[in-house]
Amino acid sequence: MSVVIVSNRVARARPGEPIAGGLAAALLPAVKSAGAIWVGSSGRLGESTRAGAIELEALGSGALGSIDFPAAHYRGFYEGFANSVLWPALHSRPDLIVANASDYMAYREINLFLARSLRGAFHAGTCYWIHDYHYLPLAMEMRRMGVQAPIGFFLHTPMPPRSVLCSVPHHRELVRAMMAYDLIGFQTQRDLDNFASYLSEELGLSVVGDAVASTRRVTRLKVFPIGIDVSAFASRATKAVAGHDVMRLRQSLQGAKLVVGVDRVDYSKGLANRFKAVDNLLQSDPALKRQFSMLQIGVPSREGIETYHQLQKELAALVGEINGRHGEVDWTPIRYLNKGFSQNTLAGFYRSAQVAMVTPLYDGMNLVAKEYVAAQNPFDPGVLVLSEFAGAAQQLDAALIVNPHDIDGMSQALATALAMPLDERRERWEAMMAVLTQSPVQGWFNDFVDTLIENETAIVPEANLVTAPVPLIETRDIRLTAKVH
Repeated sequence: MSVVIVSNRVARARPGEPIAGGLAAALLPAVKSAGAIWVGSSGRLGESTRAGAIELEALGSGALGSIDFPAAHYRGFYEGFANSVLWPALHSRPDLIVANASDYMAYREINLFLARSLRGAFHAGTCYWIHDYHYLPLAMEMRRMGVQAPIGFFLHTPMPPRSVLCSVPHHRELVRAMMAYDLIGFQTQRDLDNFASYLSEELGLSVVGDAVASTRRVTRLKVFPIGIDVSAFASRATKAVAGHDVMRLRQSLQGAKLVVGVDRVDYSKGLANRFKAVDNLLQSDPALKRQFSMLQIGVPSREGIETYHQLQKELAALVGEINGRHGEVDWTPIRYLNKGFSQNTLAGFYRSAQVAMVTPLYDGMNLVAKEYVAAQNPFDPGVLVLSEFAGAAQQLDAALIVNPHDIDGMSQALATALAMPLDERRERWEAMMAVLTQSPVQGWFNDFVDTLIENETAIVPEANLVTAPVPLIETRDIRLTAKVH
């Protein structure tokens, strides 16, 4: 059975391009090796709101498919409901929710548009794997159009507790719509348990074993922690240390240890607390000045949303204040760069760093933690300082686990990491590498798809799963065009 992967955007990883994010790092290897087709936005906006043509570009044994989304709805869908309502709620920040009816309408319209674009574009022997919070109701729209193929969903973000999820406008409609999926996957057991609690308390649905029966079908709920291609990333890191940017960085340190952080600029990443931990450490132990330097790469994100624009200004001001307090004419404690780097260059940074700080306030998995471990020199590995609220902490418990809200605790962990003896570093690294090699990204892909295909759903007579707030639009035939390079 062929696999069609659907997400908001499709990544095209080429040498020298900036990092595309965790979703790309997880899915691109699967497309290349497993022959899947990955469909998402082309980055262009069109006029049609009815359906769009999907253009295919070969990638390994699979393909990337792109589609132009309608300009009339995309901003309300993406900057509006998806990232000003769902994203803050899923990361347990309901105080940052900015909601309005038009954005929710746009969110539903885009899901309907995509359902129409997918319908009929692929042959009957296809299963669909939908990714992330942008497309919670997509399966429901496809079912209404008669699609009975297996459809699975994977949530890359955390699933918050029931009380937080209830802060989302139309939350009952959206979660009922998710019951049109045959399989829903989560990063951690905590995420699954939160979702099961919501189903029970809000919708009166009972999870028996790993299955929940709704008015239309039986949906399975399972945990599928995302992995990485460990050997490939390790090989990349070994070669990358000779790269130009990496060599410049190493020379500029003048013998100081390197602490690295790589994140999108997002309030969920805990960057302000991370910077404050560095400040706190230098204030409590001035002897550590010039002994280390932090390189924090903060890739700009969602700059059209005011919350992110304000966060960027606050972080820049905080770094300036800390550097002004502790810096010297030839040394600053924090180097804060607002740009992306290629995967190759990042791998070289990771291998060069004696410490990595991965301290999000709340994160689905965080593949940077896994990439840092894979990139290390086995004979002289660095130390991972990892937030207990990152999904990766459920697997990488040999890291130095910290509470990202505890500034003093993070400062102490950073000091411990900088002073950790070689034997302990090796012991911790070997334990984490054993975990990574047992759960590679190839296994994650295969486990999800195999579970989806094997799932025998119990389908009951047609029922209105959700009362649609968006009127159905007249369908037309979809044209699938191939553009092979």
